[in-house]
Amino acid sequence: MPVVTTIEDLRQLHARRVPRMFYDYADSGSWTEQTYRENTEDFRQIRLRQRVAVDMSGRSTATTMVGQEVAMPVALAPVGLTGMQHADGEIKAARAAERFGVPFTLSTMSICSIEDVAAHTDVPFWFQLYTMKDEDYVTRLIQRARDAKCSALVITLDLQILGQRHKDLKNGLSAPPKLTPKTLLNLATKWGWGIEMLSTRRRGFGNIVGHVSGITDPSSLMAWTNEQFDPTLDWDKVKKIRDAWDGPVILKGILDAEDAKAALNVGADAIVVSNHGGRQLDGALSSIRALPSILDAVGDRIEVHLDSGIRSGQDILKAVAMGAKGTWIGRAFVYGLGAMGQQGVTRALEILHKELDVSMALCGRRRVQELDRDVLLIPRDFEGNWQTG
Repeated sequence: MPVVTTIEDLRQLHARRVPRMFYDYADSGSWTEQTYRENTEDFRQIRLRQRVAVDMSGRSTATTMVGQEVAMPVALAPVGLTGMQHADGEIKAARAAERFGVPFTLSTMSICSIEDVAAHTDVPFWFQLYTMKDEDYVTRLIQRARDAKCSALVITLDLQILGQRHKDLKNGLSAPPKLTPKTLLNLATKWGWGIEMLSTRRRGFGNIVGHVSGITDPSSLMAWTNEQFDPTLDWDKVKKIRDAWDGPVILKGILDAEDAKAALNVGADAIVVSNHGGRQLDGALSSIRALPSILDAVGDRIEVHLDSGIRSGQDILKAVAMGAKGTWIGRAFVYGLGAMGQQGVTRALEILHKELDVSMALCGRRRVQELDRDVLLIPRDFEGNWQTG
């Protein structure tokens, strides 16, 4: 087993172990992938202020996210097809998150169902909802999340229509994968992945198969899914869902100050500043660059988290120091899952935690609650000299 010390190490292992279509699904963006790249590149523009002769003993990264105690300000973001990165992937990721003490968020487009994950975990997890045209299905899906004791509902707002991801189209992405000559050739080099997938019955979209009539094979499933995202989603619909859920509601996909204010008005408990990992509107601002204006707009009237671009504990520190109350990781934990299963997710969390803890200490802070802009060196033009119209 190679020595793994960074998230990049896990990414490289993931790329070697997982079939091309599923690796590319996790590690790509839409169109030219400009926003996908800038999500990480913009974090690198921010520097840290080293401080010395400060008591660094008794450090703690513990905090809360939407009232839930967490070991560090990190939640596992909802990622579709996680169970195709590793057999029973959602269950394994949820277990790793539970044992580490951070929230896990199950995607509507998961391979393992809500019920599967609930049956294999002891701590309530969060559930992410895509609003669909089939309102009866959405109503039943929310009830299933409620029955599974999910402790927060995450509504993703930025996927009313799919951004084009060239690699997914060229790879013929599907779950389970279609056995074309190209796919078979690639699968032949991923025998470890294949053996594990043959050992599980979970190879389709567990929250959809058996819950929607007319779904008989992968083709009909993908066709139904691609046609179901609701282009009519508006703030009135968001408020209705919020009012129907008895617990914290988190709105994910906020990238503009006006939308942050609207989220506040519908009674959301938290928002996630996110551009869907650069997988939707290519050319949009990176999340870390968009964060300051959103914080200026809503202040402390709503909890603000950040998603997209987190690849290190220093990224977490920078986001929190700029004002975010928490961060969400998607690719960082998926790399670990694809590379080493549950152990890999745990390793990803350990890497992030150590980087956060050590960097925090070297910046002269002992608790994440003490992190503020004073520990950062931010370029004067970091937010950009943009104008609309």
